[in-house]
Amino acid sequence: MLNPFATETVTFETPVAMLIACHDRVRQYAALTETLVSHVAQHGADAAAIAGAQSILRYFDIAAPLHHQDEDEDLFPALIPLASAELKQVIDQIMAEHDELGALWQQVRAALLALVAGNDNELSAELAAQFASRYPAHAAREEDEIYPYAKVLLDAKQLQQLGRNMAARRGQKV
Repeated sequence: MLNPFATETVTFETPVAMLIACHDRVRQYAALTETLVSHVAQHGADAAAIAGAQSILRYFDIAAPLHHQDEDEDLFPALIPLASAELKQVIDQIMAEHDELGALWQQVRAALLALVAGNDNELSAELAAQFASRYPAHAAREEDEIYPYAKVLLDAKQLQQLGRNMAARRGQKV
């Protein structure tokens, strides 16, 4: 099965880089929601709109939840015992955002499913803009405020285990 996180230069042997690569895809697919709104306004729920909606659905239904599990079940628990009070607070905020983003995704998901079914009235510009801005802002915050600490606080063995857990979650081997 195609690993939606894998790139030619990033592997599970470099788990923080893999998480960042996932964020690049988050930004890409979140932005596609706004592009989709513009396309649907001009062309309706045509084949291109349906294909775009399906690609967003596939990414955020499969890869994004795995990414959140990577963080919530592996990265953050590994960091918390080593973290300052400030970093712990940031991690708590980020984990709460995961829940908020999950709820936002459910709204976008319903609109995309309606689009795939031929209803071109459900995905509003406002909802798409919110989704296209909140997910990338969240990813940037993780990259700026948490990931640098993973490279400093976690040793090679912990990072290797993180990569193995991420791979196993996707049915891959490191």
